[in-house]
Amino acid sequence: MPRVKVARKSTAIDMTAMCDVAFLLLTFFILTAKPKIEDPSHAEVPPSSFMIPLKDANMMTISVGQDKAFFSVTEQDVRTEALKAMGEKYGVTFTPEESLRFSLTPIFGVPMKNLKSFLDTPPEQIKSFPQTGIPADTTNNNELFQWIYTARQAERALHDKLLDVSIKADSKEAYPMVSKVITILGKQKLFKFDLITTLKTAPKK
Repeated sequence: MPRVKVARKSTAIDMTAMCDVAFLLLTFFILTAKPKIEDPSHAEVPPSSFMIPLKDANMMTISVGQDKAFFSVTEQDVRTEALKAMGEKYGVTFTPEESLRFSLTPIFGVPMKNLKSFLDTPPEQIKSFPQTGIPADTTNNNELFQWIYTARQAERALHDKLLDVSIKADSKEAYPMVSKVITILGKQKLFKFDLITTLKTAPKK
């Protein structure tokens, strides 16, 4: 008796479910990814063979590059409160729009006399604004000391926590500027801080 031949059919795979998963993963990565913050200090940190991840919260960073000091705090509400306290101390009044702009500014390096001009600069022109650094003269004008102090006070009042401190210094930066920052921290009894480095590559054999 002859065998019945079964007609061959092409294999079809339904990719709908896989496409859904791929788009869900893509959406997750887009929503959770953090934008790269452009560092106006242009600090090229020195290499190190030991690495500890930097905290994402409750962190204050002082960047040093080109003989200039730049200031950064992770929490937006702490930035707003620190700006308010600094305005009261130096007699500068900031509008709600300027306060909002400052809360969204992750790092800056301008003296108080130029801060309103910096905040009023359109976003597309902010990169060309001359950031001359925060004054850190330990004997005369020490605005960096006040920024550190007000940020610490704001963190304690808002979150009842202490800010961790890190220093990000250019590997080619002269030591006197870094020494100024360490001296300022010492005046506030801050003797424990992190030095930001990059991971050293293994030597080629």
